[in-house]
Amino acid sequence: MKYRSTRKKTNLVFAHEAIELGMASDGGLFVPEAWPTFKIDKALAALSLAELAVEVLAPFFKNDILEPQLTEIIKKTFNFPLPLKKLDDQACVLELYHGPTLAFKDFGARFLALSLEKISPNNQKPRMVLVATSGDTGGAVAAAFCEFTKIPVTILYPKNKISARQEKQLSCWGPQVQAFAVQGSFDDCQKMVKDAFLSDWWQSKFQLISANSINIARLLPQMIYFSYASIQYQKAYNKKPGFIIPSGNSGNATAALWAQKIGFPIEKIIFAHNANSAVLNYFQSGVWQPQSAVATLANAMDVGNPSNFERVRDLYPELNELKKQAAAFSVNDQQIKQIITHEKTVFCPHTATAIFVRRQLAAGDWIVAATAHPAKFETIVEPLIKNTIEIPETLTKLLLKKSVLNEISPTLAELEKNIIY
Repeated sequence: MKYRSTRKKTNLVFAHEAIELGMASDGGLFVPEAWPTFKIDKALAALSLAELAVEVLAPFFKNDILEPQLTEIIKKTFNFPLPLKKLDDQACVLELYHGPTLAFKDFGARFLALSLEKISPNNQKPRMVLVATSGDTGGAVAAAFCEFTKIPVTILYPKNKISARQEKQLSCWGPQVQAFAVQGSFDDCQKMVKDAFLSDWWQSKFQLISANSINIARLLPQMIYFSYASIQYQKAYNKKPGFIIPSGNSGNATAALWAQKIGFPIEKIIFAHNANSAVLNYFQSGVWQPQSAVATLANAMDVGNPSNFERVRDLYPELNELKKQAAAFSVNDQQIKQIITHEKTVFCPHTATAIFVRRQLAAGDWIVAATAHPAKFETIVEPLIKNTIEIPETLTKLLLKKSVLNEISPTLAELEKNIIY
C-alpha cells in the first residue's frame, strides 16, 4: 500500500513516509492509493477492539517498514475501554474519552507517537512535532509523546479560546513540550503550522512532524473505533447504524467515511458542527468557502477552514455522491446549553452538538460519538447543570502539575524568536 496526495502532484509514498512528512509537498493531504474491502462476518464481529485493529490496518501497512511492528503499536494504542452505551430506543453513545487525556484524540496521538518511535530518523536534523490545537489535540499529543518518545513537541493554541483544564493539559509536561498561546484563532494556529512545513527556515532547522489530523497516522486508528462500534451495534440490534459526529477540523468524520468506504456497516455519517458552518454551506451550495472561525461553547470545534474536508472532497468529488453517504447540521450555543441542561446524562459541549442533532432525527439507528469528558469543560457545564462534575483521577494528577506558558502573535517570525531548541 502506498499513499498519494489529495492534489495528485507528488509521487506515491509508503505509510511511514507519509507519517513522517505529515503533509505532501504540493500542499495536499495523504490518502491511500487504494481501498481494501472487508467482509463483515461473525468471525470479524467476534474480534476484540485491538484484534480488529490489527486485521483492518494490516493492508494499509503492507510492505511498509512498520508492518512487523504493527501489532505491538496497536496493542499499546488500544489499551483503554471503548463503551457503547444506550441513549434511547434507536441510539447509542460511543464514549471515546477513556484514554489518558479524556478525549478521542488519545487514540490517534498514541498511534502516531508509537509509530514514530519505530521509524529511524531519515536525516541529521532534529525531529520536532509541531501541532495546532483547538483544545484536545495538544494535550493528547503531549501525553503520548512524553510517554513513548523523547521527540520535542511544540503546541500552538488560540489564547483565551480553550478551557483552563484543556490549557493545563497542554502546558504541564516540562521541557519536552513547549506550549504557545497564539493571539488569534485556531485557523491562525493551523496556518502557522502549514506555513512552517513550507518554510525554508523551519525545514533547515528541523525534521518537522505534524501531529494534527492532517497526519495520516491520526486518521487510520480513528477509523478503527467506528468500524468496531458499527459491527457491535449490528450484532446487538441486527441493524446498520449511522454515526453523528461532533466536527471541527473534520478528521473524525473523515475517519468514519473511510470505515464506511472499506465495507463496515455504516448507514450514514452526520457532521455535527457548531456555529462554524463552512461544511454545512458546502452541503447546501456545493461551493467550498472557508470562513473566519466563530467562538462558541464547543471551542474545540471552532474551525472555519477544516483541513480534512479536502480528504472528504477527494473521496467524493461529486456532491451528490457525498450526500448519499453523509449530511451536515449546525448547532448554536443555545441549543448546546439546552442539551447540557436537560439530558439525563451530562455531556461536554462538543458531544452536546451531536446529541442535539440526534434529537432532530426521528427515524433511523444512530451512534453518537462522545468525544470528550465533561469534566474538561467545568466552567461551561457546571453552571448549567447546577452541580459539580467528578474529576477523573487522570485529570486530577495533571491539574496538580506546574504549567509553563508563552504568548505570541500569530506569525511564524514570532514563533521563531520564542521557540527554544
